[in-house]
Amino acid sequence: MKIKEIIQVIEQLAPLQLQEGFDNSGVQVGNVYQEAKGTLLSIDVTEAVIDEAIALNCNLIISHHPLAFRAFKSLTGRNYIERCVMKACKHDIVVYAAHTNLDNVAGGINYYLADMLGLQHVRILDRQKDKLLKFVTFVPLEQVDMVRNALFNAGAGTIGEYDSCSYNLQGQGTFRAGAKANPFCGEIGELHTEPEVRIEMVLPVFKRAEIERTLIAVHPYEEPVYDFYALQNTWAQAGSGIVGTLPDEMDEEDFLYKLKDTFHLSVVQHSSLRGKSVRDVAICSGSGAFLIPKAIDYGADVFITGEAKYNDYYDVEDRILLATVGHYESEIYTKNIFYNLISEKYPTFALYMSGCDINPVKYL
Repeated sequence: MKIKEIIQVIEQLAPLQLQEGFDNSGVQVGNVYQEAKGTLLSIDVTEAVIDEAIALNCNLIISHHPLAFRAFKSLTGRNYIERCVMKACKHDIVVYAAHTNLDNVAGGINYYLADMLGLQHVRILDRQKDKLLKFVTFVPLEQVDMVRNALFNAGAGTIGEYDSCSYNLQGQGTFRAGAKANPFCGEIGELHTEPEVRIEMVLPVFKRAEIERTLIAVHPYEEPVYDFYALQNTWAQAGSGIVGTLPDEMDEEDFLYKLKDTFHLSVVQHSSLRGKSVRDVAICSGSGAFLIPKAIDYGADVFITGEAKYNDYYDVEDRILLATVGHYESEIYTKNIFYNLISEKYPTFALYMSGCDINPVKYL
């Protein structure tokens, strides 16, 4: 099994195209076409993590945070990032990161945290825009099931929790084949009328090339007709943060203790208690304070994130309870997501959770 096959398991859940523009998710170092010996899962990549991978005979490290955010002009070992890159290269270790693409997908880290808290009716808080296309094509009646199923398998036709979604309208197509044509039906030089079905499907923008390739490969016509239309709809399956509902209302202080116990925290920072109950909960792991206005507009009772600025605790006033649990603490469970995905696909593969304490923030 190649390392690339392990990476593909992660990207089936969290495609790289869902990462933010500032991010650098994906392969950081190494040759993904080498045989996979073992994988080490971590939040960050440090020299200690590289050494741990070497000791465990792992030639793939999957981390949440990218090792390299910025381009290098030289590699001299002047900081831990450069030293990690050099050591990984020396030992043929591939370093891969799934960062904001894992944050932004349904089933990613925010959904995992929501599940730990027992939230119900979980959905994306700030949905991504301009990420969807409508695809339209026309297929002979007898071949429509074959073509439609191939497009479904290629990634078209998923809306929320439903797949195989399409709209189909039967009509008549006409064409006249030229002298150099090789028509699937009809005769050269004669006007032909064929019963056809107009198929419409929704797909993510990044699936366009794959859908186009699939259509051309399976469509019986020499020159299939198709269109892509940009949609202004937001995408319910991708975006920043989540909102969900507790099974029962809770007192604010009781909820903060629940938060502390659930995530095994030594401390929870929070804004002033409002004297109101908590039912609707918004979450964004890591540096999620930019979503506070969205959570307020939604009407959430509490917003949980990894870290916030000093003034954020003032600015929320009594509109929402702000609770911060630590950047590292809010994202440590990404390792569990990686582990569950890979072990389900390859149950006998050598897979390890990093045991290094790499949280850069320490508490007395």
